[in-house]
Amino acid sequence: MKNLKIILLLLLAGIGVDSQAQELDVNLQIRPRFEYRNGYKTLLPEGQEGTSQISQRSRLNFNYKQDELTVKLTFQNTRTWGDVATTAPADKNGVAVFEAWAQYDLTKKWSARMGRQVLSYDNQRIMGEMDWAQQGQSHDALIVSFHPENHQLDMGLAYNSNAENTFQTPYTVANYKAMQYAWYHTTFDKIGASLLFLNTGYEYANTDAKLLVDYKQTFGTYLTYKTGKIDSNLSFYGQTGKSADKQVSAWDAAINFGYNITDSFKAGLGYEFLSGKDTNDQSTVIKSFNPIFGTNHGFNGYMDYFYVGNHLNSVGLQDAFLKFNYNVKKWQFALIPHVFLAAADVVTPLNGKLDSYLGTEVDFTAGFNFKKDITLTGGYSQMFGTKTLEFIKTGDASHTNNWAWLMISVNPRIFSWKK
Repeated sequence: MKNLKIILLLLLAGIGVDSQAQELDVNLQIRPRFEYRNGYKTLLPEGQEGTSQISQRSRLNFNYKQDELTVKLTFQNTRTWGDVATTAPADKNGVAVFEAWAQYDLTKKWSARMGRQVLSYDNQRIMGEMDWAQQGQSHDALIVSFHPENHQLDMGLAYNSNAENTFQTPYTVANYKAMQYAWYHTTFDKIGASLLFLNTGYEYANTDAKLLVDYKQTFGTYLTYKTGKIDSNLSFYGQTGKSADKQVSAWDAAINFGYNITDSFKAGLGYEFLSGKDTNDQSTVIKSFNPIFGTNHGFNGYMDYFYVGNHLNSVGLQDAFLKFNYNVKKWQFALIPHVFLAAADVVTPLNGKLDSYLGTEVDFTAGFNFKKDITLTGGYSQMFGTKTLEFIKTGDASHTNNWAWLMISVNPRIFSWKK
């Protein structure tokens, strides 16, 4: 730590001759998380046992500002405790760049940002940071923002390649080849309104081994209504276009209502419908909605049975839930029961139609603010699955399928300077 401060001071000495206003902030995050997985993401198969592990995120953030220029650089290492290279002493996980961007304020209303950055909008259902995942989610993109009072319009684009190639090379990474989007937000009185249009292109090889890019469009609105007691939102998104030479026709709708019963206790309820496709539907049309870049762990149950790297191009989902929050002093508690149903027909190969009820999940979480830079959080979840869920995901619904976790987040500011 002492050596790092010396390096930073030497750096500041180098830039200190500039008479412009400057700020530098350096902070660190160490976030280990223990998890007991016993039917996490999918029903535990018969004869199998659960497992436990500890993962950790380590981040070093540099934030620099000089008049109209703002720069951020974040180094990150994510690893599982004990996960090291078997052929060399070095840690095989290595250090990666999570964010590296520069923003210039062209005027008070216009700014431009380029580089690797987090794209997070509204409730993060379609575009989010995915902060629960230790690796997070960032994009290499160029964003132009217009932000007069009470309005904001962001326009972004990205274009990805494997390397600096000299001829056409397949983009084999499980990511989009190109992306363009526009997001607009405004507020009036107690209502907030957002509009999103997202165009994502994925590269694939056709039957003639020719590389093509098909574009899928995701578009919709997110509305909020907030007062001293009420916190509610409503959203609707549609998807169209093509993916791997298949037509896309899908949609998602959600409504949430929360009410502050007291200063400490809040209760709410909600419902979400994500379109799906009947299991006996022989058409090539993609009818199952995909949340694209959403922070999906925060939706449809914390056990991640749905849309966290899974459940795509499936029967969709209906999620009805209650939510109870209680805060007292340094403690925060939440209880969220979910009832899940398929959004499309579940039909067996013998043409038998199964009940749409997939199961009930109960999530309990607790948090404690140990001190300013240290928080302790944990939780327990259990899935009470059905035979229909067994059919979709395989595994044993009669087994106790549960998940528990405990996480410590240490976030100290290690250096701050202002001129």
